[in-house]
Amino acid sequence: MPSLKDLKNRIASVKATQKITKAMKMVAAAKLRRAQEAAEAARPYAERMNKVLASLSAANAGNAEAPLLLSGTGKDQVHLLVVATGERGLAGGFNSSIIRLAREHALKLLAQGKTVKILTVGRKGNDILRRTFKENIVDYVTFREVKQLSFANADDVARRVLELYSKGEFDVATLFFARFQSVIAQVATAQQIIPAKFDDAEAANGSAALYEYEPSEEEILEDLLPRNVAVQIFRALLENNASFYGAQMSAMDNATRNAGEMINKLTLSYNRQRQAQITKELIEIISGAEAL
Repeated sequence: MPSLKDLKNRIASVKATQKITKAMKMVAAAKLRRAQEAAEAARPYAERMNKVLASLSAANAGNAEAPLLLSGTGKDQVHLLVVATGERGLAGGFNSSIIRLAREHALKLLAQGKTVKILTVGRKGNDILRRTFKENIVDYVTFREVKQLSFANADDVARRVLELYSKGEFDVATLFFARFQSVIAQVATAQQIIPAKFDDAEAANGSAALYEYEPSEEEILEDLLPRNVAVQIFRALLENNASFYGAQMSAMDNATRNAGEMINKLTLSYNRQRQAQITKELIEIISGAEAL
């Protein structure tokens, strides 16, 4: 059984930890609002670009001169997984849910005899995936020193992906990130970005309207498709940022409440042990007095 001094030290230690988790919760809550606004503001632009490209892709279906970013290489052998995670931990299951989805996808492809290459965005994903897929990681991007994400950061990742594609290093690229829904809900998502893949609903809505394009549709696709890769990566980074702070806020709130419960239990044990010790001392004093 721990002594009174041990219990007192442990209570002080848990209280210090509780102060840290409470402060981290407040910081995450303050940063969450701005990150959520940025993620929600990026969604309409990314969705609208998808609709425009869906319309153009439907019009160019079967065109032998369509850009490779739209038509693909014609093969499905080499897959690039762009796994975007956080730079830090202490965010509940935020990082692990993205990595789990990417790992399952990679193992499924490997079981089918495909070649898997991984580009990690974020330190946590790189550290974890390196344990089991060290030979598959071809590049690593970190934004640890970046205070606020910008389109330039996403464009840097997109350039690396497009450079690998232009060299024939892969046939299909899939982006993994966490889509922000609420403070307590972040959904791990996989989105194919090369070749561009659109929902049937987007293609139907896009093809329903008639547009005249100037310059030609092929020239517009040549310009928009590389930009769309950067836009989708930027959206993923913003969604990840909001998801990280939401998950961290929830995790630190749970940690603060758990610390409070532990403090109550330790305080109760301390009081009981102290009362037992006082009672024992009183019994010894009374017994000694009666013996006299």
